[in-house]
Parts: sequence; structure tokens; C-alpha cells
Amino acid sequence: MSLMYEELDFRPTPIGDLMLRRRRLIQLGGLDVYEVKLGEYFLMSSLFHEAEVQLSKIGLGMLEKKEDLDIVIGGLGLGYTAVSALEDMRVKSLVVVEYLEGVIEWHQKGLVPLGKTLMQDSRCRLLHADFFALSRDVSKSFDPKHPANKHDAIFLDIDHTPTNVLHQTNTRFYTEKGLEELAQHLKPGGVFGLWADGFPEDSFTNLLGRVFESAEGHTIKFDNPVTGGSSEGTVYVARVSL
Repeated sequence: MSLMYEELDFRPTPIGDLMLRRRRLIQLGGLDVYEVKLGEYFLMSSLFHEAEVQLSKIGLGMLEKKEDLDIVIGGLGLGYTAVSALEDMRVKSLVVVEYLEGVIEWHQKGLVPLGKTLMQDSRCRLLHADFFALSRDVSKSFDPKHPANKHDAIFLDIDHTPTNVLHQTNTRFYTEKGLEELAQHLKPGGVFGLWADGFPEDSFTNLLGRVFESAEGHTIKFDNPVTGGSSEGTVYVARVSL
């Protein structure tokens, strides 16, 4: 039986203090819930992950009959987007780019529930790097082992929304220029997917539509056992031309 509350890791980072904690919720039958904080902000909880799962499912679903998929995910978190991607057996290679080294170590040390799944899948590699810096460099891919590669899909789950970012330097990515750079990393017909909190913003969907051949925002509703109601997340998806 786990403790009612346990701080599993705490460390300073360049963008704030990072904490991983586990709480046991008696009101939910003794469920262990893993939570991540950065500074004063809650980043993620294992209690709410449906939108993160759907980011991979919706994005990969747009690739239809393609096989041997080369996928990149920006932001490791608790691993839900990555594990969801690996459930699609067409995925040949998955590189997960994570800026915070501590998050990678949580998975490597088995401190989070999905760590073992990711570490034992030979298709998956965790890369300690800055996703936004890699996106700006259009001369090579996100994968340092295969710098000449383009990618079938790139999924991003780092900031709260395109207008509510973890660090102000990230705002450049959510501009026409930043998205045009990202699009250059995709193969013809490749897909970009983005997780965001709350409902889709028409302004960002329209911005995606100026860069990509097609773009849409999906509202993902899921049960919220804390409030007894439901909550919402967003998955944006966009595709480059064939």
C-alpha cells in the first residue's frame, strides 16, 4: 500500500522548480495519482490524460494507409502520448524530445507508471533537447541519429495553449514563421498535432490553415471525477500537402 502523499522528486530547473508527487485518493477507491508541478503551475496529472492519448490517435489516424512511420513527440510528461503512439504497430521509430532531464530520469528509474513501457520498447528513444530549438533548425531532423530524415508526424504537448506558454521564448513557435519551420521537418502528407488545454481557439486553427494544406481543432471531453462533471482539452491537427 502506498503512502497517502509522497514527493518522489524535486529539483530546480532553468524554468522553475520541478516536482513529481504521488497522492492516494481515498474518494476514488485508493487510486494513486501522479502529479507534476513546475514552479507554481500544475503541468499534468495521471487522473486526466484522455486528450494526450487522443493527440496520437487522431494524428496517426490521419496517416491512413502509410506504414513504417517515423514519429516525433515534443514533451514527454507522464508518457501518455508516447505510449498511445506505440500502440499503433505502424510506428517504426519514435523520438520523444524532452527539455527537462528530470522528466526523462523519472521514466528511466520507473518512478512513473508508464516508464517501463517506454523504456522496454525498442522503437522508442528519449532525447534530452530543446524541441523549439530543433524545430528552428530546418537543416536537419529532430533525430540526431538520422539528421537527413523527414518525419511522418510531429506531436507537441509542452505549453498550456498557444497563448499560455511555459516560457516566453516559446511564443515564437506559435507564429506563421515558427510553424513554417516545423512544417519543413515533415514528409509530404505529414501531420502536425498539438495538445492544448480548454477549447480550440479559432485564431490558432486559422493560423495553422495559413501554413498547412488543412487544419482543424478537436474538442476532447472527458470525465472529471474530482468535480463530478466533465472537462475539456483540445487536439489541433494539420497536414502538409502531398
